[in-house]
Amino acid sequence: MRVSIVHPRDLAESDIERWRTLQGADPAFDSPFLSPEFTITVGDLQDQVRVAVLQDGQDTVGFFPYERHPMGIGKPVAAGLTDAQGLVHAKDLEFDPQRLIKSCGLGVFEFDHLVAGQPLLTSRHTLHPSPIIDLRDGYDSYIETIKLTSGKTYRSTAYKSRKLQRDVGPLQHDYAVTDSATLRTLLGWKTGQYRRTGRTDRFARPWIVELVERLLATDTEHFGGVLDMLYVDGRPVAGHFGLRTATTLAGWFPAYDTSFAKYSPGLIHHLAMAEKAAKAGIEVIDMGRGEKEYKEKLKNGEYEVAEGQVARPSAGAGVHWMLRVPVRKARGTVLANPVLRSTADRALKTFGRLRTSLQSS
Repeated sequence: MRVSIVHPRDLAESDIERWRTLQGADPAFDSPFLSPEFTITVGDLQDQVRVAVLQDGQDTVGFFPYERHPMGIGKPVAAGLTDAQGLVHAKDLEFDPQRLIKSCGLGVFEFDHLVAGQPLLTSRHTLHPSPIIDLRDGYDSYIETIKLTSGKTYRSTAYKSRKLQRDVGPLQHDYAVTDSATLRTLLGWKTGQYRRTGRTDRFARPWIVELVERLLATDTEHFGGVLDMLYVDGRPVAGHFGLRTATTLAGWFPAYDTSFAKYSPGLIHHLAMAEKAAKAGIEVIDMGRGEKEYKEKLKNGEYEVAEGQVARPSAGAGVHWMLRVPVRKARGTVLANPVLRSTADRALKTFGRLRTSLQSS
């Protein structure tokens, strides 16, 4: 096994085609976050992105996209933003994970959404559910399932949709919008949500805004950005920007206008989005790992993703363990306990209200 390290921009067209072939050969890799286009676009904006190209004899058998940070600490591409991570590889590939990260110049590789079946996985890694909307049997079949599993939510959402139209006006849903002004509206809502809930505003980092703008302008057979928006009486009320392969849409940035919150516009929008996505050939909407109430209400299936690290003896791995592992374990304890999770969520929202009040005073 030979491992070559390249910057994404230096991948040959034959490499990109081989990557797509390997990705298409295994349903586990059917995520836009594992597509070569995503890594190449992020690499244009973040110079620490690299790709390890694995070769066995004359055959290219794998692509491992990653970021190399100081002290040999490795992370997935666009760490903190992606819901699918890992190596795109040939079936039954076997190798030593520690040798791989050594070849990458890493002492440790940290992940939180590693897809199932990875050669990087061991029994030590923690698996988490990642809810999906499975549309492989069609939208109508999905709705019938939701009526059984989340009947109260479905009836309430249908009622609120009718009430919104009575109170304000007719609904319109536009799928695969390319207008940059519409994107800015959505990102503005999302920034407000981050601030209200005490989270870090991702769009305060200019490179992430540029990344989203570039991905919105990307539309190929294999990969593209998808922006859709729900309107009432011509006014935008909820929307979403995500990425797609030919058959999977990755949920990424959903948001809504809070002045319509009593109508649950996010749920109305998600059902409308699922219907349009199914008509566009999407078979799975991956909503991503996370204990969000709306995901539990809308899901009719789930994947599994892993959290953990692969490390070899090194100074960087030791520093990483001291700084990150205790924090990750504490976070895992909180997320696994509904009471602790709810308490932490309330604390973050309180912080968000205080921060917003101070910023506006």
